[in-house]
Amino acid sequence: MSDRRPPHSTAADPDSSLLRTVAAWLPRRLRGWFDRRRRDLPWRRDRDPYRIWVSEVMLQQTQVATVVPYFEHFMASFPTLAALAAADEQDVLRSWEGLGYYRRARDLHRAARILMAEHGGQFVGDPAVLARLPGFGRYTCNAVLSQAFDHRLPIVEANSQRVLSRLFGWQDDPRQGPARRRLWHAAARLLPRKGVGEFNQALMELGALVCTPTSPRCSECPLAARCVARKLELQESIPVRPPAPPTVEVQEVGVVIRRGRKLLLVQRPAPGRWAGLWEVPRSAVRSGEDHDAAARRLLGDLNLAAELGTEVLTLRHAVTRFRITLLCLEAHYAAGRFRSDFYANADWVTPAQLAAFPLSRAQRKLAELLNAPHRQARLF
Repeated sequence: MSDRRPPHSTAADPDSSLLRTVAAWLPRRLRGWFDRRRRDLPWRRDRDPYRIWVSEVMLQQTQVATVVPYFEHFMASFPTLAALAAADEQDVLRSWEGLGYYRRARDLHRAARILMAEHGGQFVGDPAVLARLPGFGRYTCNAVLSQAFDHRLPIVEANSQRVLSRLFGWQDDPRQGPARRRLWHAAARLLPRKGVGEFNQALMELGALVCTPTSPRCSECPLAARCVARKLELQESIPVRPPAPPTVEVQEVGVVIRRGRKLLLVQRPAPGRWAGLWEVPRSAVRSGEDHDAAARRLLGDLNLAAELGTEVLTLRHAVTRFRITLLCLEAHYAAGRFRSDFYANADWVTPAQLAAFPLSRAQRKLAELLNAPHRQARLF
């Protein structure tokens, strides 16, 4: 890795002088604050690249407090890269269940298998090699390599981009191309000669604990004295936050199809939302349909005949901007052999067997209800 000092300012690089000045004081102040305030997180207790990698993948779009118990459970199930590579994908998805964005788990598993097959199970320190693996974007690659091997690689994610935008008073949208490139450039120019992993973590930690999206605690910030946004009283409006997308209400129907003491469980296809997970058959309620009509259409799509019964449960959950209301009906199997143009597989299982299948959070709630003694007595 290059360790050259930033060059002198040029017309093409108007921020160079400012970045050079900030780079002279920021790492030391930030490191001092981080030494006092850093959280004791399980993936920070060593520099094992595998553990750091898993944590970084889990932390994408997920809060730290949520990730900690999942990380510890995942590490207990798959303590090494070799263990993860040898695991069945269904077991990996089951351990990931509840974290959401399941593509992260599938990419993690695929990348582990590639590292085992092509690199002898060693975590490669070459960013060009990692960039070719599933799930390794620029941020993940740099975060892991800087923390595990102290490579001089910058990071830009939600927390660090907020800190940098406010520190320099940059009011442009950090999601857009020019602003994004400017942030990555600044993050690279501010890197210290040593302790890069600690610096990157400190930058993110400051954004998570102090330089928060709303009501930042500027009085606690080690950078406050030189923060442009604070001087201009713009810390609440920097960086630009896009308006929230409109919420879309979605009505769905699910059918708990009973055959004796078993029910039908179907597997969602890959790719797509909840790829590889299992569920009771379900479908969106189309315009002009009621829930019963949608359920009968769904049964036809599965090549099954069944007598519809009463409501089992109504579940409400959110996926990004979609607010889904899933009404689940019971149905008694009459005839037919499963066939579907959508679902990848199907199995008839007892309620107790549902515990072994990876399900979405909403479907797990349904499974727990179906496995309750009073519900089994009524349905089965």
